[in-house]
Amino acid sequence: MTATAVKTNYEAIIGLETHCQLNTASKIFCNCSTDFDSPPNTNVCPVCLGYPGVLPVLNEEVLAAAVKLGLAINGQIAPYSKFDRKQYFYPDLPKNYQISQFDLPIVEHGSLEIELVDKKTKEITRKTIGITRLHMEEDAGKLVHAGSDRLAGSTHSLVDFNRTGVPLLEIVSEPDLRTGQEAAEYAQSLRQLVRYLGISDGNMQEGSLRCDVNISVRPVGQEEFGTKVEIKNMNSFSAIQKAIEYEIERQIEAIANGEEIYQETRLWEEGSQRTISMRKKEGSSDYRYFPEPDLPPLEVSEQQQQAWLATLPELPSAKRARYEKDLGLSAYDARVLTEDREVAFYFEEAVDAGADPKAVTNWVTQDIAAYLNNNRLTIGELALKPSALAELIALITKGTISGKIAKDILPELLEKGGSPQKIIEARGLVQISDPDELTAIIQAVIVDHPKELEKFRSGKGNMQGFFVGQVMKRTGGKADPKLTNQLIGKLLAQA
Repeated sequence: MTATAVKTNYEAIIGLETHCQLNTASKIFCNCSTDFDSPPNTNVCPVCLGYPGVLPVLNEEVLAAAVKLGLAINGQIAPYSKFDRKQYFYPDLPKNYQISQFDLPIVEHGSLEIELVDKKTKEITRKTIGITRLHMEEDAGKLVHAGSDRLAGSTHSLVDFNRTGVPLLEIVSEPDLRTGQEAAEYAQSLRQLVRYLGISDGNMQEGSLRCDVNISVRPVGQEEFGTKVEIKNMNSFSAIQKAIEYEIERQIEAIANGEEIYQETRLWEEGSQRTISMRKKEGSSDYRYFPEPDLPPLEVSEQQQQAWLATLPELPSAKRARYEKDLGLSAYDARVLTEDREVAFYFEEAVDAGADPKAVTNWVTQDIAAYLNNNRLTIGELALKPSALAELIALITKGTISGKIAKDILPELLEKGGSPQKIIEARGLVQISDPDELTAIIQAVIVDHPKELEKFRSGKGNMQGFFVGQVMKRTGGKADPKLTNQLIGKLLAQA
């Protein structure tokens, strides 16, 4: 870099355009199935293939999903909106235009709060990202590149129109993002929201959530934006962050070398960890939008809005705030528990069964989470039910079993489920909490280890831990740890 560039501090201006595929049973303008695994070109009809003379009809569930998400992001729901034709040619677009929304989208002026976690301290910083608009549109088909040529690569392409007409919501953020971490967190928060609402599975690997990044850099303090570059082909949150970080460096270096930044579309190459140029970016005028003549305008009444609002679940931000305020959890614990809606439901059911919230948090985020990850299971597939976890925690709290015994029987509970009370009774694992019984065991251990007793007497206080371990070994871990420590300390002092 040049000396001037080194002295200049730059900041990135980042916005995301996110396409969310809805989980409706049928497509947006026809009755064709949206099944992901169907054989190629089986979920098609004259409407989604764009045959002459056919008329599209809007799927009401798509409108409901758009309004629900709009309400969830605190957006303004348009009382009047319309569909438009976006004209462009591509082999997987059978009509040679896409039905979308242009100047009158269904939702405008929303926002989404994101949380940025400091990996070292676990401290959380919150930031609100503006959302410019949210609109409905249909998806295009899919090209499958086939054949093989040693020099040219694929020799031909096949087109699968199954995805044509699958309903999408496009969410366009304000250019409020500044780093790759913020952009990745925004995308994750958006996925979390659509999953909570139940309108999409949000799986990036299957294309249910697709993010395009618009990014430019400018000297800190400059109001004018730099030249915007779009990045496509990112199928994970880590790819979003890495692509942005790479592109920031690329643009700064180009400016430092006196090179011009072109408005273009670039692709992210996962293998080489870099962006590469794909094509010159089109402007909105290139698409020649005009109102869709075959679909009437949409009017959403206040009554309809209120009806859909009443169906919204408790949203992640509200759930996090409640966990912190009412249950006394840390911001970090609240974040971890609410990342997945099913995990949050599991946690709440265990707490409702009477378990201490912090104890449930520890079991869910540590031992249970490790088991689920290792076995590639969801918490809904777990054999250990929330009520049984609450029972296990109650047994520890009452002193019936120790934490160690709970850990010992946990594998069986995770794999087979059942009642912790019945398991400990069947195995004879009830904790020994009778002082007289423990005293007799401790005295026997002291008598059996005269050398270790002499070491304790000579000032080696850490030998108390040795005697605790021997008592635990002799009782099969059933001795009450706290009471055992107290009695051993007392008896050693008298020995």
